[in-house]
Amino acid sequence: MRNAFRKAAALLAAGALAAGIAGCAGKPGPANSPADGNASVARALSGTVTVYAAASLKETFTELASAFEAAHPGTKVMLNFAGSSDLATQISQGAPADVFASADTRNMARLSDASLLDGGPRNFATNVLEIAVPRANPASVSSFADLPKPGVKVVVCAPQVPCGAAAEKVEKATGTTLKPVSEESSVTDVLGKVSSGEADAGLVYVTDVKTAGDKVKGIPFTEAAQAVNTYPIGTVGSSKNKDLARAFIELVTGSEGRKVLADAGFGAP
Repeated sequence: MRNAFRKAAALLAAGALAAGIAGCAGKPGPANSPADGNASVARALSGTVTVYAAASLKETFTELASAFEAAHPGTKVMLNFAGSSDLATQISQGAPADVFASADTRNMARLSDASLLDGGPRNFATNVLEIAVPRANPASVSSFADLPKPGVKVVVCAPQVPCGAAAEKVEKATGTTLKPVSEESSVTDVLGKVSSGEADAGLVYVTDVKTAGDKVKGIPFTEAAQAVNTYPIGTVGSSKNKDLARAFIELVTGSEGRKVLADAGFGAP
């Protein structure tokens, strides 16, 4: 993780240096040009940026937040993780977020359609479902077709949550009807019930299974390709520190962010 911080700091510092050299070499561009704006931000970032992000981004965004703070002394990244639908609702009700990263385009569109974003969102990753089971796999689950079998206790995300919507898509595409024992508000809650043994299986993301390590066992299934979730990120219109928000988004969508996400199992947008 320290290498990630150093790489992020080096990339951002190099960008600031290049922008400064370019400014000295020639006539400055318009005040609202992207190059001029980024150079100014790189030289004078300070303060706190509050990031609302989907629960499935907890590990990667925690790492990127530390890298951002290391690259910009004097800045602080405050992270709030939850189900995307809950976060979108909180922001629409005035929660003080600067950045929103959703696990699907639908919840981001809710904010965009309500004119609550500053500019358009940017897609930065994709994710697919995987079956998580306890290490002992007491129900002997080996495929998606095993989930609706009698006696198999399955946990999924609620339909309004991206992972729940993805599960519904797979059900419809395969003509399968699941009868979950509970519907949770985030993938982390589903994973918690599986790892504790309260459920025989749960539908979470590939990245969640990878992050869980030896707490659960992951079972890939080909039907998951029917529901690929795209992750967008955007600046909240009411943000009081848009320079920091945009800089954090640049880190997430840039080469360092893509590497951290890919290492965690996320796909390219």
